[in-house]
Amino acid sequence: MRMRLLLFALLVSLSAVASAQEQRPLRFSVTESWAMPMIRIEDGRATSGVLYDLQMRLAEKVGRRAELLVMPRLRVQRLMARGEIDVRCYVNPGWLSETHHQYIWSVPFMVQRDLIVGRHDEADISLAQLPGERLGTVLGFSYPRLESLFASGQVLREDARTQELVLEKLEAGRYRYALSNELALAWFNRNLPEHKRLRALAELSADALSCLVRDAPDVPTQALLRALVQMKQDGEFEAILSRYR
Repeated sequence: MRMRLLLFALLVSLSAVASAQEQRPLRFSVTESWAMPMIRIEDGRATSGVLYDLQMRLAEKVGRRAELLVMPRLRVQRLMARGEIDVRCYVNPGWLSETHHQYIWSVPFMVQRDLIVGRHDEADISLAQLPGERLGTVLGFSYPRLESLFASGQVLREDARTQELVLEKLEAGRYRYALSNELALAWFNRNLPEHKRLRALAELSADALSCLVRDAPDVPTQALLRALVQMKQDGEFEAILSRYR
């Protein structure tokens, strides 16, 4: 009889542990330098935007709550190395210096076009014309096509904390050129009069963006990857993007 009671207590305990694991929120990383329309950060919390909607919907599809952790880019890398991030979205393999073997890549959910941007009266430009210029850039962002120019000092980075601040400094005339993705540029221009809008002068790159999902027993890894495939097939990604265009 005593053995049965001990076995029953053990089963109850294991059930409670399993239930707690099922209820643990999925930890999504949010880089604090991101800006609208990708994400809005208020008082250190993500509150809306393309990635907010994507990550909340993804967690909903696998029956879990989402915990959006806002942090600097370098801290994201450290937490991923320790397995303390479950899902990282809005990333391309070429942007990473580490391989993160404990994570699995999802299908791409969008293509991001990175642009060289200037004020409305600037002429188009090519990469060959950049040496000697200062470029507005986002602190911590990698721009693979320009890394050799930055490393040699032929082109100087002028970093700002967020993409929005980079574009604000360009509009204010702090430099002639800046780097921005296409969606951020369109969002920045949306309320400006036409003669003040910034414009794309050249395309720097076009990268397919995916999510990295941690492959571990306490993460519904395959369910998340299947959900991302289903969202792409059902047009949910495009529907989310269309809300912010």
